[in-house]
Amino acid sequence: MTLSVLAIDDSRTMRMLVSQTLKGAGFDVVTAEDGIQGVETFATRRFDAVITDINMPNLDGFGVIEAIRQSPKNRRVPILVLTTESSEAFRNRARGLGATGWLVKPFDEDGLVNTVRLVTGQG
Repeated sequence: MTLSVLAIDDSRTMRMLVSQTLKGAGFDVVTAEDGIQGVETFATRRFDAVITDINMPNLDGFGVIEAIRQSPKNRRVPILVLTTESSEAFRNRARGLGATGWLVKPFDEDGLVNTVRLVTGQG
């Protein structure tokens, strides 16, 4: 079974890096360039996991987490935050909204793949 991941980041380079890394590990990856597009894309199909940046225009990562978690059917979808932010306050806020995990950019490719596998029950 191929796992489907939605990667949301306003940086085209970061979307490309995440996509290439996960596709190279056999994942199906869909990308979105900001939080609004990410939430809209999430609503179009079933995803096994979401990876979101925090600092984005239009809707930040906190808003993405909150929007996805509003529906009870989405409470179990793992949401990983991939960001340059490392403050404990940001982490606690994301966890409080329902984030599953936190990764800091730049990311380790194997670490990203292994984390996605772990939170989706495939690792």
